[in-house]
Amino acid sequence: MHEGLRHLVLVLGDQLDFQAAAFDDFDAAQDAVWMAEVAEESTHVWSGKPRIALFLAAMRHFAEALRAAGRPLHYRRLDDVGNLGSLADELGASIAELRPQRLLLTAPGDWRVLQSLKAVAKQAGLPLELREDRHFYATVREFAAHAKGRKQLRLEYYYRDLRSRHGVLMQADGQPVGGQWNFDAENRESFGSNGPGLRPPRAEFAPDAITHEVIALVNTRFADHPGSLAHFAWPVTRADALQALQDFITERLPLFGRYQDALWPDEPWLYHSQLAAALNLKLLNPREVVTAAEAAWQAGRAPLASVEGFIRQILGWREYVRGIYWTQMPGYLERNALNAHQPLPAWYWSGDTEMACLRDALKQTLAHGYAHHIQRLMVTGLYALLLGVDPKQLHAWYLSVYVDAVEWVELPNTLGMSQFADGGLMASKPYIASGKYLQRMGPYCQGCRYDPAERVGERACPYTSLYWDFLLRHEEALARQPRMQMQLRNLARLDNAQRQAIRVHAEALRAATA
Repeated sequence: MHEGLRHLVLVLGDQLDFQAAAFDDFDAAQDAVWMAEVAEESTHVWSGKPRIALFLAAMRHFAEALRAAGRPLHYRRLDDVGNLGSLADELGASIAELRPQRLLLTAPGDWRVLQSLKAVAKQAGLPLELREDRHFYATVREFAAHAKGRKQLRLEYYYRDLRSRHGVLMQADGQPVGGQWNFDAENRESFGSNGPGLRPPRAEFAPDAITHEVIALVNTRFADHPGSLAHFAWPVTRADALQALQDFITERLPLFGRYQDALWPDEPWLYHSQLAAALNLKLLNPREVVTAAEAAWQAGRAPLASVEGFIRQILGWREYVRGIYWTQMPGYLERNALNAHQPLPAWYWSGDTEMACLRDALKQTLAHGYAHHIQRLMVTGLYALLLGVDPKQLHAWYLSVYVDAVEWVELPNTLGMSQFADGGLMASKPYIASGKYLQRMGPYCQGCRYDPAERVGERACPYTSLYWDFLLRHEEALARQPRMQMQLRNLARLDNAQRQAIRVHAEALRAATA
């Protein structure tokens, strides 16, 4: 076999799909699959235990499926004696042993990994054939064509283009169903004083023998890494992922839109899909997810507002951030338009803060490797933005702690959407708010020592203090943002004494977290 190996098909930990382009024309008599678990993928950022375990468990299950399908497989486990620790080193050793004529790879989702594998192929003198990742509606080239010549990139225009092109939630006359593209006005309510009430349970998948083995390995090998595996119940197989999709469509999609921005203490799951990890590992295809949601509306099982809001996350936002990432890397990682250099507070790794909303989001994140989009954007992300945290530090944290974090989707969401570090390439304004926004979206303030109405003083909510300080620090730059004018008019009402008191209080908050 060593002499006759034609293609070595490289499969990365987020490419767990039998229908991937790298498998096109696969011939078990001449070709083989290569997979490797390596420490570097868990240590180049200090990855949390839930994220490491999800990747390893899903990879090992996919390996079993490959073997069952009769596809020759060269699989390197993390705990194998002599594991070289990096994808590059392991691939180099496998090339020397197997002597393939060509390497095949579905386009990866991480710039760093792609450059590393290209370098190995070049050093070995082997062609590396990159094939299209079919888990997206659009190619990177199509996004680049859409972006070319535009003064500004905006999700809404790209989303409408993709919906029209793919006939999703569209009428025969080319107009959107329901007569409008966006139903946000009907969505995004809070739960009110009575809370979320009786909610459908989370779709949980009890660890099998393979996953238990991975959990034990992670708890031993990565004992000093953040997070917990006590509640690990993520889908790690194709069958699990399909069940999770069905569960969401049936149980939670009908109320997803209404409550997609709502917050409630000790409630991690609520009405969110929790499908991002399965999508990003390629256990699910976005087309089947979108089709299932659209079918639920057509059958009268879910309202249009919820279905459109959910589909926009998949067909709109997911496609948009991927286009941003691959057309802007590698320079995108270095952007810091707001000149933010504050260190990430150490308690982001423990949750030990007196801010009730932030404590809840952080502890939930560490326990489950999960938080929904408002907790990420308007709780953990908002605080870092207002504090002035170095965006690369926050990026490393998000990439570490969330099970669905792959750099192509995480980096633009963090750097662009959350931190405005790209200066407005991705979003039309910084997403900033005071503690009063959080008070409207959940009951955290009732049990918190801080008052969202106070800007300065011992009881002042840090979100509120830092919000006004952010406006003061960036007043000149924000004046050029049309969507910031109302907030700047409110700032203009503050006299010099009030402004100075805010600055002093904000600096004290920064000093306390440095």
